[in-house]
Amino acid sequence: MSVLDRLGQKLLFAFDPETAHGLSIAALRCGVPVGAPAIRDHRLTVSICGLDFPNPLGMAAGYDKNAEVPDALLGLGFGFAEVGTITPLAQAGNPKPRIFRLTADDAVINRLGFNNEGHAAAEKRLAARKGRGGIVGVNIGANKDSSDRIGDYERGAARFAQYASYLTVNISSPNTPGLRNMQAREQLGELLSRVMAARAAATAQPPVFLKIAPDLVEAELEDIAAEVTE
Repeated sequence: MSVLDRLGQKLLFAFDPETAHGLSIAALRCGVPVGAPAIRDHRLTVSICGLDFPNPLGMAAGYDKNAEVPDALLGLGFGFAEVGTITPLAQAGNPKPRIFRLTADDAVINRLGFNNEGHAAAEKRLAARKGRGGIVGVNIGANKDSSDRIGDYERGAARFAQYASYLTVNISSPNTPGLRNMQAREQLGELLSRVMAARAAATAQPPVFLKIAPDLVEAELEDIAAEVTE
């Protein structure tokens, strides 16, 4: 780690993790230089589902929750930037504190709970960058108190298909009670059918990826694979 990196880490660690996260977003939004120019090398290109990623290392959803800085992230050299998770209505997420540093493990525990500004705010920002280059995925989710969670995903697919290089249907989060129940085969089948129908009716049809929990047993994975391939 360089001297500059150590100083930057020391500065960020002077704040609680969520404040530090917000400061980093603000710095990118304001155009503060945070690294050397990105290096491009064609040997790193990865092609998946018709998309040519300049490299396989991207910024996952959860960092830029409200689509504030996808182009700044691409400028840092990420092969893609995935914004979200975005729910139809704005929601505050879980009570604070909800991010915890594990300094010895170079890790954090995240219990945010899909805090975001909602579809309208994210759509405004994504519409403003429409036509620019780079792969920007949109990660869609359901509101915690929604009475129709499948409908939330359906609305997300319909709304963001025209702006997204790809869509991610996020049913993996343990921080929204009951969300992982949608990984069960019966619910998953209806979810995927409605999301794909919404995408088909949109003005653009980007690839759709499914984000599932990392701790499923083999039988559950087989059921999910069967639904995805039908």
